Amino acid sequence: MGEHVTSENPLGIYLKERRAKLDPAAFGFSPARRRTAGLRREEVAQRANISPTWYTWLEQGRGGAPSADVLDRIARALMLTDLEREHLFLLGLGHPPEVRYRKDEGVTPRLQRVLDALEPSPALIRTAIWDVVAWNRAATVMLIDYGSLPPEQRNILRFVFLDPSARAVQYDWESVARFVVGAFKIDAARAGAAADVEPLVDELCRLSPEFKVMWGDNDLRSHGEAVKHIKHPVLGPIGFEYSAFAVDGRPDLSMVVYNPVTQADLDRIRSLIE
Repeated sequence: MGEHVTSENPLGIYLKERRAKLDPAAFGFSPARRRTAGLRREEVAQRANISPTWYTWLEQGRGGAPSADVLDRIARALMLTDLEREHLFLLGLGHPPEVRYRKDEGVTPRLQRVLDALEPSPALIRTAIWDVVAWNRAATVMLIDYGSLPPEQRNILRFVFLDPSARAVQYDWESVARFVVGAFKIDAARAGAAADVEPLVDELCRLSPEFKVMWGDNDLRSHGEAVKHIKHPVLGPIGFEYSAFAVDGRPDLSMVVYNPVTQADLDRIRSLIE
């Protein structure tokens, strides 16, 4: 088939450029007798387990939009990074791929420095199943000393439902707990983390009758921004503006920042940290 990749077919251009960067020998293909660099179309199709004709049509802008499954196979076949895979989906379907949950991965030193720079505002980074994987000093003194807990216990739901101190610092624990359960359900579902959620949910249902009831209520809550008030054991009443942000390049992670509502609250937290 002749070449029909044009500037009006950005998906085809991207696919052709990506396969041209791959070394055939690295994938067990003979590098001999090749007119152009990289993998041939049929070799990409073989690696992706799709029809060579269908793959050729994709590069030529024929045959309609591909499915998410086909794009996922091609992304693996071309050894795309997460960022490149996202770009592939944007070109092919007009939207990014679904979030892929990553288990037991920490954060980069850059993200930790961002958390530290936010002090005296408490800040942390949590996974889609609300395991806390990074935090700053302000979070330690104002919220929970995560560093004193084993990694498998650094979970926000565990703290809210199983730690008596969580009730002591809340003015309306039940309302907060319902908010947490509803927001957690949304995050876990978006990340496709059902398999990892199930053991945690089973344990909490067994250990906390209140969690079991709230989990069955299917009461979903938005949690992008909110105001949170706590009763700190040292500082007393403190108000925070609560905000959650997606982490660039890691859509399975969220950064949560508790910004003190007043300058007086901020100064009191700074004094406690120091």
